[in-house]
Amino acid sequence: MRSISSHEGMTYESLREDFVWNIPEHFNIGTACTRQHDVDTTGLIAVDAVGTVTKYTFGQLDELSDRLANGLSGLGVRRGDRVGIVVSQSLETGLLHLASYKLGAVALPLAALFGPDALAHRLGDSGARVVVTTPTELEKVREAVEMTGGHAQIVVTDTAQKDFPSLPELIEGSAPGFDIVDTRAEDPAYLIYTSGTTGPPKGALHSHRSLFGHLPGFELYYEFFPQDGDVMWTPADWAWLGALMDAVIPTWYFGKTVLTADHDFDSHWAVDLMAEHQVTSAFLPPTALKMMRAAGVSRSDLRLRSIFTGGEALGAELLAWAENHLGTTINEGYGSTEANLVVGNCASVWPIKPGSMGRPIPGHDVRVLDSSGTVIVGEEGEIAIRGPDPVFMIEYWNQPDATREKFFGDWLLTGDLGVEDEDGYLWFLSRKDDVIISMAYRIGPGEIEESLMGHPAVAMCAVIGVPDEIRGEVPKAFVVVCDGVDPDTDLAEELQHHVRTRLAGHEVPRIVEFVSDLPYTATGKIMRRSLRERA
Repeated sequence: MRSISSHEGMTYESLREDFVWNIPEHFNIGTACTRQHDVDTTGLIAVDAVGTVTKYTFGQLDELSDRLANGLSGLGVRRGDRVGIVVSQSLETGLLHLASYKLGAVALPLAALFGPDALAHRLGDSGARVVVTTPTELEKVREAVEMTGGHAQIVVTDTAQKDFPSLPELIEGSAPGFDIVDTRAEDPAYLIYTSGTTGPPKGALHSHRSLFGHLPGFELYYEFFPQDGDVMWTPADWAWLGALMDAVIPTWYFGKTVLTADHDFDSHWAVDLMAEHQVTSAFLPPTALKMMRAAGVSRSDLRLRSIFTGGEALGAELLAWAENHLGTTINEGYGSTEANLVVGNCASVWPIKPGSMGRPIPGHDVRVLDSSGTVIVGEEGEIAIRGPDPVFMIEYWNQPDATREKFFGDWLLTGDLGVEDEDGYLWFLSRKDDVIISMAYRIGPGEIEESLMGHPAVAMCAVIGVPDEIRGEVPKAFVVVCDGVDPDTDLAEELQHHVRTRLAGHEVPRIVEFVSDLPYTATGKIMRRSLRERA
């Protein structure tokens, strides 16, 4: 089932006019990504840490995820239960998603970069029944589970850890067939935690139908995916919605090959990998593209048809660099954790305006609203998406008030300020709230502040985003120390280490400034705007 059936002679206007959503009442992502495809077609190419290549067909992915679904069921996982996944991109990560969907359970992707505090909040808030991790991440996962009361069953990807069930044992010791749960398209499928601004992150619960909501943008960003021989790769962690639903799951839905590689990102390695495995479509975050340009990479034998990116505007210079050195266009796009892939570009159909996010993708009604909810053009307002829309989240997990506040009538409010020009292109200006956008990650200052306040030297703190040439923005912490504490360089490094070990690397304040006090409103709230003005 395709959302855009043809592109011959298409214009932007005709694509929008001809578009019709076609969503079945019953739908399961796990079934759609495995059983509807030729069993002998390669679904995954996995490159391990030493460069060994292993290929898996859709038939193998189907059987292995069936076995895993049976294994998870044996641990008590039932329809609607949350399955935590603290595993970097790999065969195991893909199987855990497929098995969770087949069970009617809810996949809970969690970045391997997260420390125990970040994991504990998400595991505890979601009430995860099972959490799967690697031996490398086991200790912090165990600590996180203990912090939540020890209710989640830990599973490890390696058989060497005898104190816990292992993923290989669950797969090999389970029957090969599985009776997939008959989920409705509206039923929950995955839970993604978004940034918290003044408090802990919120869980955005998404349904099986959300896959359909992603398809129009996915097909257009990658210049009419799928085509013969398509191979998809992203270096991004599959725990991020931008990798999971902008790359992996839609590729499998269309029966094409996903490439995964166990390797820290390196610019020259990245282009060599894409050349060797004939990658046609790549989701590359802005930071990766900037690093590649800075490293001077260039190859003439790449098969890239398109690169998709999002999170910050690249500008004309970087777009031209990709054309000259990677041999393809970059289609920028826009979305949020609550409603993804709703604005963007398809260079073969409509012209790119460097610096803009592009136009609303067919099937999605995206406009700029003023404070009264009126659509405005040529003026600053809040970017909003009109519902109903299949890409919308179901709700914020266990937060009905926050869910209601996210909507203004039929409009989902993104929290992003922007402008719509006379041609219908959207231009991002800034966040309406205090979320920091760094390396395309959306980082809530509240979680960082809470972590810093857990250090005995900190009396009060506030975190804002400040400009950074490579990352776009980075967190900066303003810290008031306790009486008798010497605010020196050693303490700054200690606080950075504290956050790194409790949360995640991208949340570490790159700058720590010690201050005697912080600016407050009359109601006692920190005035981050004042801090940004003096930063």
